[in-house]
Amino acid sequence: MRHRKTVLKLNRTSSHRKAMFRNMVTSLFKYEKIQTTGAKAKELRRWADHLITLAKRGDLHARRQALAIVREKDVVHKLFEQAAERFGSVSGGYTRIVKLGHRAGDAAPVALVELVYSLDSKKKKKAKKKKAKAGAGPQKAAAASKPTADKDQRETAKPKAAKSDKKEEAEVKTEKVSEKKTKDDKSKSADKSTPKKKAAGEAKEEKPVTKASAKGKATAKEKPAKAEKEDKPQKKAKGAAPKEDAGDTKKEKVSAKKTAMDEK
Repeated sequence: MRHRKTVLKLNRTSSHRKAMFRNMVTSLFKYEKIQTTGAKAKELRRWADHLITLAKRGDLHARRQALAIVREKDVVHKLFEQAAERFGSVSGGYTRIVKLGHRAGDAAPVALVELVYSLDSKKKKKAKKKKAKAGAGPQKAAAASKPTADKDQRETAKPKAAKSDKKEEAEVKTEKVSEKKTKDDKSKSADKSTPKKKAAGEAKEEKPVTKASAKGKATAKEKPAKAEKEDKPQKKAKGAAPKEDAGDTKKEKVSAKKTAMDEK
């Protein structure tokens, strides 16, 4: 006898039909709502209810039975973790079908299939939210009080930090001044040593030159004086000799004329 074994065949083979519903139920538990035709939505509800009852049971055999239908392991683990809280107090009516109208093209009736939260789970969620808000109130107050305490600490720490900064600045300034002094001292000592050396070298170089020049000048001055002294008598002698020669020649000429006159 095949009592209560009727299935919507949907003009498909059994293998095609099983594969299609396995994919659809996997998508339903993954995204929590899907859109399909009205006939498929009604048949999909049976598959989803069966899997939720297995998840509520929660043993290893039930998990393996669910894994034989659902195609993704993560979806099965998520379903088994949330089933007790989400559907624990409800014994059926886990899905909702909402008619959306007719599909353009073939005018097939379209419906939305979605999972339903139980009232207990909604109450628990609201209680959790209220607790979170209540816990956030003291945290906000503590956070509001913390800035004031932080401000006080900062204000008390500011003078100390300012003093420490001033000390550090003074130390840095003294270090810079000492470095400048040392550099200036080194430069001054270098400048002092170099001019002395230069002056000594120049004096050494100049001394022989001045002596030689003085000697040369003295010799040059003495030479013209001596030459003048020596040249003066020579000139006199030269001047005297020509004069005597000129007188002799005149006498000779006169004597020659006289002799010539006498002969005439």
